[in-house]
Amino acid sequence: MRARVPAEVAAWQAHQRQQAAAGPEWPRLIRSAEAAPVHTATLVAALVAGLAFALLLGDGMGPGLLLAAVPAMVAAYAAARTARRRARPWPLVWVAGCIALLLIPALRDSAWPSTLAILATALLGALALHGSRTWPGVLLSPFGFADAAVSGLGWAWAGLRSRSGVSKDRWLPMAKAVAVAAALLLLFGGLFASADAAFADLLAGLVPDVSLGDGPLRTVLFLFGALVALTAARAAAAPLRWDRIKVTPGTSRSRLEWALPLVLLNLLFAGFIAVQLTVLFGGYDKVLNSPGPAYSEYARQGFWQLLWATLLTLVVIALALRWAPRGGPGDRRFVRVVLGALCMLTLVVVASALRRMDLYVDAYGLTRLRVSVAAMELWLGLVIVLIMAAGVFGARWLPRAVMGSAAAAVLVFGLMSPDGMVAERNVARFQQDEKIDLAYVQSLSADAVPGLDALPEPLRSCALRGINDEMARAGRVPWYAMSFGEYRARTILRDRPVTASYEVCSRLGAFGTRTEN
Repeated sequence: MRARVPAEVAAWQAHQRQQAAAGPEWPRLIRSAEAAPVHTATLVAALVAGLAFALLLGDGMGPGLLLAAVPAMVAAYAAARTARRRARPWPLVWVAGCIALLLIPALRDSAWPSTLAILATALLGALALHGSRTWPGVLLSPFGFADAAVSGLGWAWAGLRSRSGVSKDRWLPMAKAVAVAAALLLLFGGLFASADAAFADLLAGLVPDVSLGDGPLRTVLFLFGALVALTAARAAAAPLRWDRIKVTPGTSRSRLEWALPLVLLNLLFAGFIAVQLTVLFGGYDKVLNSPGPAYSEYARQGFWQLLWATLLTLVVIALALRWAPRGGPGDRRFVRVVLGALCMLTLVVVASALRRMDLYVDAYGLTRLRVSVAAMELWLGLVIVLIMAAGVFGARWLPRAVMGSAAAAVLVFGLMSPDGMVAERNVARFQQDEKIDLAYVQSLSADAVPGLDALPEPLRSCALRGINDEMARAGRVPWYAMSFGEYRARTILRDRPVTASYEVCSRLGAFGTRTEN
């Protein structure tokens, strides 16, 4: 015989079954109100974005990427206006950051700073569209693009269907005007081009060269550009409210239980730093006078270990804040002192890691990997400074500041031209000890040409041979796909061509094994 279940327990069980059937709570929590009907300006901007992507990005990136992104921004602005969303200071900062980051592909030929800039642009765009402020919002905002892409297609289709019954008197005059304008431009443009060769060259350089063979690629780019614009517009019209997701704080610990591991960690950091200072002011002679491989291992392995130590320290700080004692003002001061000391010691570790990398670069030259990880270490140091400031002035602004600092670091990294820095540093090292890895510098992008141009012949020609051959294979590049770095490199190589033969460069080691670590 089955036991009777109390009414309260039965009600609770029914509620649990309803909750399980309904699914998790957060998808309903973050969903905003339905988006307003799509505006005609948004649809037109999406169409223009598709055309811009198809015409300007088919030959590569460059200034064309920024120009193609402008219609997508207009589509998002029109959708936000229709939804009566007001511009706030932080989203305006993110938009300005997006525009600045998209200048990197226009300035630099190297793919890796441009790729980082595009990823950072997507992150700032997500923050601008969703208006996120908290850690869950900042970290999850980019995932909102997936939802906006799917819902944006249905949103645009509903808008097009609602306009299918529009009278011809509204759209036919505009269609006639566009057709007549296109016919006049083609007719008189062709006449003027045939009448003057200089005008024909100018027109050929300005107008994208589209052939039937490029049809599949241009079609894909058109669809992708229109989808990007509609995704941005849909997110602007009804963004997901990621900030509504609340992270419950961890169980606070007693002072002894919480502080003992951190105090011991601080003592370990202090001991390591004391050894570092001792070596710095009197012990480097032993290292410097040791054989090359031992010196290399000291600098290189030490840097990577200290980089990981910095990353793990940030994890420790995050977990410590989650379980910190919260009994009153005294506990808060205690937490600030312990974590502040850990942050200060970590900054010294960052400085030690950068010093080791500097030693390694002095001995073995600068590479892309070395400059990138050093830049990452500098940014991690900045994050620690921001955490320390948050402990003094409050942490509400910290998520946006960390993401903004990451985007600013990517911007500065691209503007500094890392490939150019690598070339200049290796040329300066050659001028000191007459050592240079020609096999490696040949693999750099066109941004390195001004730096490598300072080498004496035949080393100069051998160092530039790989870049010169790459640009020769690319052939003519239109203005909207050519970065400033490539334009400058082509000008230098046109004025001072590569002259050394393959045999000469081979004897100099230009085709040997490259060094990247």
